[in-house]
Amino acid sequence: MASNMDVRASVVDAIGETPLVALDRLSEGLPGRVVAKLEFLGPGGSMKDRVAREVIDDAEARGLLKPGGTVVELTSGNMGAGLAVVCAVRGYRLIAVMSAGNSIERRRMLEALGAEVALVPQAPGSIPGRVSGEDLALVEVRTQELVEELGAFRPDQFKNPAAVRAHERTTGKEIWEQTGGMVGAFVASVGAGGTFIGTARALKARNPAIACYPVEPATARFLAAGAAGVTDPGHKIQGSGYVMVPPLWQPELVNGYLAVTDEEAIATARLLATREGIFAGFSAGANVHAALQVASTCAPGMIVATLACDTGLKYLSTDLWSA
Repeated sequence: MASNMDVRASVVDAIGETPLVALDRLSEGLPGRVVAKLEFLGPGGSMKDRVAREVIDDAEARGLLKPGGTVVELTSGNMGAGLAVVCAVRGYRLIAVMSAGNSIERRRMLEALGAEVALVPQAPGSIPGRVSGEDLALVEVRTQELVEELGAFRPDQFKNPAAVRAHERTTGKEIWEQTGGMVGAFVASVGAGGTFIGTARALKARNPAIACYPVEPATARFLAAGAAGVTDPGHKIQGSGYVMVPPLWQPELVNGYLAVTDEEAIATARLLATREGIFAGFSAGANVHAALQVASTCAPGMIVATLACDTGLKYLSTDLWSA
């Protein structure tokens, strides 16, 4: 008798293929239709699961990571969680280096998954709960120290082409297929840049007319306006707006820049929860707010795709949710 079993070999094989859902309650009355990939449904609770799997696969294939090896990575929490999932299954030691400014839920999740967390104090004058470019620079220094000290493999999501390839190979392809090739615009916040670059590459390879818009915090518009666009790097939208050009950045993929305030991101994340039943974080609020901007001025019937990047469970200690 033929077997109809559909059992994944491990949770790593459950990464990707997230659903794409219409946000018809939030985009009601607008010319465009906003759709969002529910990336928080991944094993590590964010879109960085895809990158974690890709960079570890790549390192193994290239002989950079041996059985029982150590992985050290800079993270705001999401990449660390994705790596923790993959490393738990494949038997690697993981040290996640992160700023004390990130939410405590992220740290606790990493530790629960077996990772060691190297917590780096924030730069003088930084605001707790908000990670600035200065904070990230301190995390980078500690990451480099640990890699050298331990002879560890560093995925280096900011500079690793595999981080971009993860989204080019999966996220962009999935959005294209799930919309039946009808997607007209793509919107995504930029941190390390891999999500925007990889997805935009995949979509434009299939239809160059698809408009792609990176999203930045309104007080840290470095990509759009350089130093003049930075009035306060200490915004609340974790995992984005680091006041730097990502090393793998491709400006030719950009059709226009969008900006979202902390207040807009928070309000939209709360509406996502109460109107759409989607419990996500700050960056999802920023993405959806920006996507609604595009949907309000685009051609009638255009599909505007974005990402619900991570779960709201990672922000319960922050002011995103009422006490």
